[in-house]
Amino acid sequence: MDGVALLTIFVLSVFVGYEVVAKVSTILHTPLMSGANAIHGIVLIGGIIVLGSAEGILEIVLATLAVLLGAINLVGGFVVTDRMLEMFKPRKTVSNDADGGTL
Repeated sequence: MDGVALLTIFVLSVFVGYEVVAKVSTILHTPLMSGANAIHGIVLIGGIIVLGSAEGILEIVLATLAVLLGAINLVGGFVVTDRMLEMFKPRKTVSNDADGGTL
């Protein structure tokens, strides 16, 4: 494919991706994040495979950087998902007596 066709596909995919993500409701955001984390895990495994077969110093540096950034993205996604799930848990109420003791 020539460069114009690849650029056209890229621009169209950006528009389609934006429209898809913009239409996601708040309730579906957490399951969508979990699915994205699974995809990032697959990308991380691919980076590890590339790192294992890298031969030149540039390939090793780029593959190591890709694995590092992929791991940060994966862990960060799980942290954000965990925080979002904490929002849906009921809050614990503390009872305050006049004397400060427990019932």
